[in-house]
Amino acid sequence: MTEPLTKVDSAVQGITPAAKEAKNRRQSSAAAPGVMNVNDLESQGIELKIAPETQKLGWKINTSTSTVDDPAYLKLLLTTPPIKKIDLHFPLGLEVTARNLKGVTIKDALDAIYKQFKKRADDELDNPYLKGFEWDKEESWTRLVVHLQKESGISHSGKGKKKKNEDA
Repeated sequence: MTEPLTKVDSAVQGITPAAKEAKNRRQSSAAAPGVMNVNDLESQGIELKIAPETQKLGWKINTSTSTVDDPAYLKLLLTTPPIKKIDLHFPLGLEVTARNLKGVTIKDALDAIYKQFKKRADDELDNPYLKGFEWDKEESWTRLVVHLQKESGISHSGKGKKKKNEDA
């Protein structure tokens, strides 16, 4: 068994050990260019701006994000500049985290909220509709406060007309 091997594996023949190591190196899960870490924003003093479209959703927190009236809003970034993750804090103390290495979108935030509330019945929720998000840099740079309300806040003109016809 001291004689050298005569067969050569064509997959590794002619590859230097350095090239072999570089090929096996695992890609790091790097964020998209321009997407920042919220902690870096704090250290650099860059302020977050929340997408105003979050106030126009009229979304019920125990329903799927597919029930949002205008699905185009879901693809928008939640904040400017885009960030990898953000904590969403509810007034009663619950905190959920929305993550996306390419920048947290409105859908990512709603999915994180929905995950916490999907098993809750409508009558268990005092304020079941999303009103919007608030960023208070004095309280915490790394989280948004979630505001809820009793009504969806969006007027459905079709339903209103039907009621008027029924009353007449």
